Amino acid sequence: MQAAATRQRAEQLAATLPPLLVAADRIAATVAQGVHGRRRVGVGETFWQFRQYQPGDPASKIDWRQSAKSERVFVREHEWEAAQSVWLWRDESPSMRYASSMAPCDKVERATVLLLATAALLVRAGEFTALLGFDRTPTTGRGTLDRLAAALHRDATDHAHDSSLPPSELLPRYAQLVLIGDFLSPIEELETLLKLYASRGVKGHLLQIVDPAEEDLPFKGRTRFHGLEGEEACTINRVESVKLAYDERFAARQAALVDLSRSIGWTFASHRTDRPPQTSLLALYQALSDELG
Repeated sequence: MQAAATRQRAEQLAATLPPLLVAADRIAATVAQGVHGRRRVGVGETFWQFRQYQPGDPASKIDWRQSAKSERVFVREHEWEAAQSVWLWRDESPSMRYASSMAPCDKVERATVLLLATAALLVRAGEFTALLGFDRTPTTGRGTLDRLAAALHRDATDHAHDSSLPPSELLPRYAQLVLIGDFLSPIEELETLLKLYASRGVKGHLLQIVDPAEEDLPFKGRTRFHGLEGEEACTINRVESVKLAYDERFAARQAALVDLSRSIGWTFASHRTDRPPQTSLLALYQALSDELG
């Protein structure tokens, strides 16, 4: 029963992706008017860059001819690897499918729009982008957005990436990683993963998606809450009586995410689904631009 419901929800999300791509491109165009564009030199051409070998680099990337000219070992990289490629991920776990009556859409729809809009801005600037967890080389230029949307479409249909944590992948050094989700996983698990990426020289940006009901707890009286990820249902006789404690725990959770991000030199922002996506998109893109230089 649960598998059938999950499959139906995945099919519904996949059906919305084409209009979401249009919406994302429109949002990106609006935000682009407020930022100064920056284009890379030599987009579409192939360049090589050499740097000294570092622990963790695959042996297949060692350039033995270049290394033979000195006592050091050099690694050869394509332009996109040296150009601080940007990798994008959005959470598609069951908790992201929540939408209260206060929001115009569920969290995964808003996360998808923000991911595609971010990609649209990056493509406009000539940056190389890819989806985390899809084993694809970062690309830029025409067709990139369509390829990303197609990959998300297949992912939604197959519901193969239902984990609330992003996958652990070996990204190019100096890559940037954008993670969009509700980040409801245990903070210890998230901390382990993010510190692993940071230890490899990856810069990251967390954009949390929150439904207004999750932040405000607007319910009154006797209310029964049902979990979306297998949790047992919970009945509270007077929701008002627990609101203060709930607000404190919510604030503590947010503070923990902020502290974690700052401790590894990453950025963190929170976005409510009842608010326009443009403001969060602009802030995220500016944070990316600050790192890209």
